Amino acid sequence: MAATTTAAARALAAAACLALAACGGGSSGGSFSFLPAAPPAPPPAAPPPAADGPMVRQTTAGKVEGVDDSASSGTWFWKGVPFAQPPVGALRWRAPVEPEGWSGIRPAAKFGNACLQIGRLFSPGANNTYDATIGTMLGKPVGSEDCLFVNIWRPATDEQNLPVLLFVHGGSNISGYTADPLYDGARLAKAANAVVVTASYRLGILGFLNMPQLRPGGSAGDDSGNFALLDVMAALRFIKNNVANFGGDPGNVTLSGESAGATNLLAVMTSPMAKGLFHKAFEMSGGISLASNLPPGTLPTLAPASASLAQGQSILEKLLVADGTAADAAAAKAYIGTRTPAQIAEYLRAQEGGAMLATVVANGLGSVAPIPDGTVLPADPIGAIAAGNYAKVPMLAGNTRDEGKLFASLLGTIGFPKPGWIVTDAQRFSMMFNFDPDAQSTLTAADIIDPSYLPVDTPGTGYNAATAVITKGLFEANRDNLLNTMKTHQSNIWHYRLDWAQEPSPWSDVYGAAHAFDLPFVFGNFSGSLLSNVMGGKANQPGRLALSRAVMASVGAFMRKGDPNTPELGATWATWPSQLRLDAAPSAAVVTPVQAVP
Repeated sequence: MAATTTAAARALAAAACLALAACGGGSSGGSFSFLPAAPPAPPPAAPPPAADGPMVRQTTAGKVEGVDDSASSGTWFWKGVPFAQPPVGALRWRAPVEPEGWSGIRPAAKFGNACLQIGRLFSPGANNTYDATIGTMLGKPVGSEDCLFVNIWRPATDEQNLPVLLFVHGGSNISGYTADPLYDGARLAKAANAVVVTASYRLGILGFLNMPQLRPGGSAGDDSGNFALLDVMAALRFIKNNVANFGGDPGNVTLSGESAGATNLLAVMTSPMAKGLFHKAFEMSGGISLASNLPPGTLPTLAPASASLAQGQSILEKLLVADGTAADAAAAKAYIGTRTPAQIAEYLRAQEGGAMLATVVANGLGSVAPIPDGTVLPADPIGAIAAGNYAKVPMLAGNTRDEGKLFASLLGTIGFPKPGWIVTDAQRFSMMFNFDPDAQSTLTAADIIDPSYLPVDTPGTGYNAATAVITKGLFEANRDNLLNTMKTHQSNIWHYRLDWAQEPSPWSDVYGAAHAFDLPFVFGNFSGSLLSNVMGGKANQPGRLALSRAVMASVGAFMRKGDPNTPELGATWATWPSQLRLDAAPSAAVVTPVQAVP
């Protein structure tokens, strides 16, 4: 029995060895095999990438995701979209460079940084927006040099090939920011059925600086000192290359701007570098005249390049003295003579931006304007227009009746005995910020206006007459010079004057139809900004909103067909030198054609 059991065990073991050899040993002699095992199951397939959300758009640098604001404003928007690399470090005082690409989807729900500036009444607060901290930031650096962004609004529809407007904000080229609620583009985009874009640009001496040591010699743009103008052109190129993906027509772009933004617009119109980047122009309260273009006793918008060259030299000397590199101006001049241009450029780019601007402003050297360098901007821009060397596009232009009232503090500098106001900017900000247009006001004109200019309507010496000197000598002189020169080459020029002056007291006297007070009518924004706070209120609301609707309809018509005439105006708008006066009755717009400007 034992022998039999042993034999059986040996046979089973032998069979097992054969099976193992056949399955895994690789023997070629075995005749026994199992069926092959099933192959391992493949790993589960990776899920497909999630589809882009409806607010994602492709730009040349990458994808951005905006916000569906249709429930609130009837629009979609994309904010803080870079149109150039941050102009910092080696790129400070260089032409803007295409933004670096990014992977993934970049959020575009918030405004980008305001450009670095010294805080003023229409600068941002500490939070990059309109709030009470504006009052605490007056005279202090605010914003960032990393600031080249566009913001885009469009109606919440799938409609394509919409007209496009690029707006350039004002602020004397030294202040301002696109996040100011005054410039929110939603209402205009909806009313005009258009794509509305706002763009930032470098301010102060970061935007305009004429200094030979900063000229690299390789690029006409870099050498010009007109970095802010180059920023505007870069924003236009962004629109040309990208706006179709936001529903806009890159072949129908209106370039717009107010105050300094309008002056920059006009400079771009005369620049050979901007050819083909826009197709219509809408300027508000701008000018581009030199003193040599104007009658005696008037105020030019631009100065010759020699003036900015001297300013640049003074800035360099003041910076060297301020940081202790030189003991005084004479020592600074001597020091500059011992340094190469590259060394001076390195010194300037090493300066902390806010401290540098503060030094410049403290020394009275902060005012800037486009530089007629002869390359980016002709040496005589009005002369270039007279010769026909400019973008001959349909032109919509506007001014306000009382432009000069916003600049009453300057009366003491133009031949009058005193400034127009007895309050500081901080006090005026507080008065405006805390004003309730629907409450009984305790403020009076005498709380703000110097008594020597009261009553305001005193002939010759009153506040109205004094500020009218600024209106006529600066704004109207530059307007007439510009439009009359353009008129020799094109007839499609339309001009309006805003006469609306129905603010609650005392602001109807202090400001009236002041500089920039046409902006809320153009954008439809009468809340949440410093200007709108003193314009609004229930008493004037029906007529004010009716006028704004007519203005926005007219701007939309101009964007579409290059002519601002539209039934909503209730009047026929003839070309310059005729004019349309914009005002309102208690419940309706009052639009009055004037056949020839006096």
